[in-house]
Amino acid sequence: MGVMVADRAGKDALFDGFAEIAKALGNGRRAELVDVLAQGERHVEDLAAEIGQSIANTSFHLRTLATVGLVATRRDGTRVYYRLASAQVAELWSVLREVAVAHHASIDELAAAYLGDRDALELVRRDELVRRIADGDVIVVDVRPHLEYAAGHIAGAVSIPIERLARQVRNLPADVDVVAYCRGPFCVFADDAVRLLRKRGRRARRLEDGFPEWRNASLPVQTAPIPERTS
Repeated sequence: MGVMVADRAGKDALFDGFAEIAKALGNGRRAELVDVLAQGERHVEDLAAEIGQSIANTSFHLRTLATVGLVATRRDGTRVYYRLASAQVAELWSVLREVAVAHHASIDELAAAYLGDRDALELVRRDELVRRIADGDVIVVDVRPHLEYAAGHIAGAVSIPIERLARQVRNLPADVDVVAYCRGPFCVFADDAVRLLRKRGRRARRLEDGFPEWRNASLPVQTAPIPERTS
């Protein structure tokens, strides 16, 4: 038996409500904001710099995400900080990427254009990295911005943001394998880190995905103090 005519408007409204979530994510800059916020909360100025948009445009995108409940806020003095509303939002973003990889014919081509040739990059699975950390025969390097490292990182990882890595390679033990990681499977920071380390003669691989996937797998994580801003 079909839906009664009187129920049609209600059903339409319900499914339109579901579609509002997809509509909010139906913009590349908003999807990128969710990707950044999956690392931890950030304020508007930082987010604007991360996605290459003005503060006004970034605020508009954040309000759109907040309207449908995908992000939440807190105020600290004059600053407004944004975060993902729940772990489910991060999971939604992860599943969306996986569906795109599986079914969108252009994603591989788009990823290659952005990330470059990844054929020479060796990946480390999470379970292998857990074992190697326990054995103490690997150094794990978080190449995300330090604010993201401070918000949460793989337990025992050291923070060397990608723009500082070239200057700090000499500080890494020469006789230990290095595993670099960043925001996720489509984050270029870890790729660039592995290429740089190998050019310097270091044994280096990248984690198969990134910190959000590690955290969502309930693997050991830590936080760190956030350095005070200087004017």
